[in-house]
This record gives sequence, structure tokens and C-alpha cells, in this order.
Amino acid sequence: MSKESKIYGIRAVIEAVEAGLAINKVYLQKGMGGDLYQELEALLRKKGISTSYVPVERLNRFTQNNHQGAVADIAPVDFHHFETLMEQVLSDESKKPLFLLLDQVSDVRNFGAIIRTAECCGVSGIIIPRSGSAPLNQDTVKTSAGGLFNVPIAKVNHLKDALFYLQSSGVRVMAATEKAEKSIYEAQMSEACAIVMGAEDKGITPSILKMVDESVKLPLLGEIGSLNVSVACGVFLYEAVRQRGLY
Repeated sequence: MSKESKIYGIRAVIEAVEAGLAINKVYLQKGMGGDLYQELEALLRKKGISTSYVPVERLNRFTQNNHQGAVADIAPVDFHHFETLMEQVLSDESKKPLFLLLDQVSDVRNFGAIIRTAECCGVSGIIIPRSGSAPLNQDTVKTSAGGLFNVPIAKVNHLKDALFYLQSSGVRVMAATEKAEKSIYEAQMSEACAIVMGAEDKGITPSILKMVDESVKLPLLGEIGSLNVSVACGVFLYEAVRQRGLY
């Protein structure tokens, strides 16, 4: 497992992508051209790697060296291949899998806190979309208290595909949303299940909500309409722990 680092230069970034390194994001200089630059752009699109076009001044802040208009942020851990992870977890009949799907959770500290709780609750794997998710960086490592190194995390192009795979594999998928009618304490979480948590500001994508097997909510007795996503996630995961008798 490598420490967080950055790779500079168009050719170097191309080689990193082709080598399959876990890349959080690639920063490209606005307004650049050339065959090699366009080759990198096409490769990033093909691999579904998050890309930001930024002024040269921002790239200059990353390094004093010649970045050639391209800087890649490398994650401190490798991502798991989604289908391989599913096969490994679902083939173990002695355990009831518990998955966590994060729909556009973009705050690094929330992400880290969720990973920490997931590790404590024995989550089988965390699934995130390639685009729009918080990066795995040293802030994530710190906030997760090292949990990042113990919980498998898989990236997928579209969460819908992951939901379909889980459901077709006999895993019940539930969405955590304050818009639900059903309480978490009425939900069945003792069997194989996956919990979907939504973005801090917008919640779960409507198209994802339409796909889940059920939507459930936490009771809110005060005036505030929702909980922080990492706090809500902790309540859901520990309800699963309680129902499964894992204490």
C-alpha cells in the first residue's frame, strides 16, 4: 500500500493510468493541446477517471518541477475490482454480507468517518461511483483512523449497475432517506443487505431510489430535518449489527 503521492507530466500520467494505479483525480491545464495531451484525455475518458481542467497557476502550486500540464493524484490504497469483490464475499456462505453504497458523498471527512464506522461494524465492502465521490487521500486515512486499510472499497462507473448486480445475487438493497415512510426499526437487516447513503446536500439520486427494494428513515424528533451522513450511516450500520446479534 503506497502513501498518497502525485505524478507529474503527461507521459508519466499516461503510464500510471495504463499500469492500473489507483488514481483519485487528474488535473489538466486549461487550453492545452497536442497529440500527447489529447491521447491522455481520451485515455482518462475511457477509464472513467475523474478529471479537472484548471489554470496553470494551480498546477504550479502542486510542484516546482515541469508538470507539462498534467498532475495525477494517487490514492493511498488500491481499489478492489467490483465483481471480484462480490464473488469473494458472496461465495462465503458462513457470513451474511453487509455492503455500503455511497451515492456522491463528496466530503472527505464524512467519507473517512463512514469508513471508520464501516470497519468497526464488519462491513463487507464499500462501493462508490467513479465520478463525484470524495477522494481517498491522507485526510481520508486520518479521519478513518486507519479503517481505510481494512475495508475493501470498489469503484464502479454507475451505481445502478452495482445495485442490479447485488439484487440479482440475492442481496436486499435499502435506501436511507428522510423521505421514506418506513422506520429503520421496521427494516429487516439480519440477512444479506446493502445500505445506500446519499450525498450531503442532495441525498440519494432519484433514479437510484426507484431501484432499491425499500426506503427507510431514522426518526427525527427535533426541528432539524436530517442528520449528517456519517452519523446517519453509523446508526444504520449499528442497527444491522444489533439485528444480526454481532455484539
